[in-house]
Amino acid sequence: MSLADIYDISGSAMRAQTVRMNTIASNLANANSASATEEGAFRALKPVFMSIYEKMDIDGGQSRERVSSAKVAVLDVIESNRPVDQRYEPGNPLANADGYVYYSNVNTMEEMADMMSASRSFQTNIEVMGRINSMKQSLLRLGQM
Repeated sequence: MSLADIYDISGSAMRAQTVRMNTIASNLANANSASATEEGAFRALKPVFMSIYEKMDIDGGQSRERVSSAKVAVLDVIESNRPVDQRYEPGNPLANADGYVYYSNVNTMEEMADMMSASRSFQTNIEVMGRINSMKQSLLRLGQM
């Protein structure tokens, strides 16, 4: 694995965490949105990640392979299957004939914890890239001696 591969791996992880942060921001922005129908209520968005492994032939065309690197891909962004919040509010202009209003299924505490995790993952990948830059600089200095 080359140093460039490490940049690719870290970069793919940062792109995935960016998608994750965007879905969290959307969820938090719509956390208190209301609707007259259950179908119209906002549902929390969740990204689905997938690991993509790249294999390298180590036996000159024979059957032996090993994983040379892996990347993160965003497979999809799906809606949460958690039920929406149904509240009895007969005075609300969005209330249906039975007096119910439907609110999003976003759990703000869960979203905040997810945001902290995504932020830390992103920061970790920035640190990895910084260390790779430092290693490259050290290699260049070794060549000058």
